[in-house]
Amino acid sequence: MSDRQPMTLAGKAKLENELKHLIHTERPNVIKAIEEARGHGDISENADYDAAKDRQAMIEGRIADIQGKLANAEVVDTAQLQSSNIIFGATVELHDLELEEKVKYQIVGEDESDVKQGKISVFSPIARSLIGKKKGDIIEFKSPKGEKEFEVLNFYFK
Repeated sequence: MSDRQPMTLAGKAKLENELKHLIHTERPNVIKAIEEARGHGDISENADYDAAKDRQAMIEGRIADIQGKLANAEVVDTAQLQSSNIIFGATVELHDLELEEKVKYQIVGEDESDVKQGKISVFSPIARSLIGKKKGDIIEFKSPKGEKEFEVLNFYFK
């Protein structure tokens, strides 16, 4: 099984920007904070030093995490996609059959998901039930709030 993770171009750019910020801004700032805290004397009972070391560990962990995700990314230019079925990267317009509302989601990589912005992870229950479907299909899935039913009104790539 492949460990490749699908990611949109926008998702890749967002991770790369965060990585650049961590390496060029956060890392030097925390190193400076550690040096200043060391200058305050005994580091065995120095709260500033402990806080800075904790922050450094968090920053280094996030840098490693992002580097791993980028190394395993399968970057997809959603504007170039074409499919007669719903696939990763599609923006899907749905009709919530219970609430009688229209909703719209784009199926994106795990790190890009933000339901408030209409971006859902390809691994979410709703996205899993959408993959492979077509306009007019009814999907059912279990959400945290119980069983949900949607009709696929349309889908497209942008």
